Amino acid sequence: MIKKLNTILKYLIPVVLIATGFNSQAKDTIKNLTSDTKAKKVEPVIPQSRNTSPLNRHSIGIGIGQTFLMSDFSDLGDDKITWDLFYNYSASHSFDFIANFHSSKHKLNNQYSQITGLALGIKAKTFQFDNFSPFGMGGFGFYQPKTRRLIDGQLVTSKTKLTFGFHLGAGADLRLNDKFTVGVMATYHNPFDVKQDAQPEVEGSYFKLMMNTFYTF
Repeated sequence: MIKKLNTILKYLIPVVLIATGFNSQAKDTIKNLTSDTKAKKVEPVIPQSRNTSPLNRHSIGIGIGQTFLMSDFSDLGDDKITWDLFYNYSASHSFDFIANFHSSKHKLNNQYSQITGLALGIKAKTFQFDNFSPFGMGGFGFYQPKTRRLIDGQLVTSKTKLTFGFHLGAGADLRLNDKFTVGVMATYHNPFDVKQDAQPEVEGSYFKLMMNTFYTF
């Protein structure tokens, strides 16, 4: 009996040792595969996305369209195609600050109306459908109207003076991508009357209908 037991142990012990060593090696292999080092090696690199938020962004733009003279301005010059410069700042989801600079000279029979203005206002988006957003806007500005007109049979040029005024408008924007926006805009400008020393006041208003393109940065 003892001899048989020794024979069994002789063959069993090496098998147990081999199995135990294999099991330990397998555990080490699994542990290494699931370690932080291996996890870091196979962890995917997620690229940082660019900030595409429409808020707190600056835009510069250019507009081209027709300027229609009204009141006394229309008696001294013809309507014509003009261009404007714009600056836009997106302050919130509903409201933008917008600034507009324009200057044009309109001639008629040796007379003219020259209009120059820096209009500052708030643009309020009425709603937004996808990248399309209609808006209304209004504000105040600084204007410098100048005329050359026939007074008592003589052509007289008015003195250049700075005056205050207001503007109202409406339009729609279509955002093409993160950088470019196109749109249309209709704006009414009314500079306050400018008093003159020895001639009638310079007074009038005008209306602009424009297509715009903005670059956002």
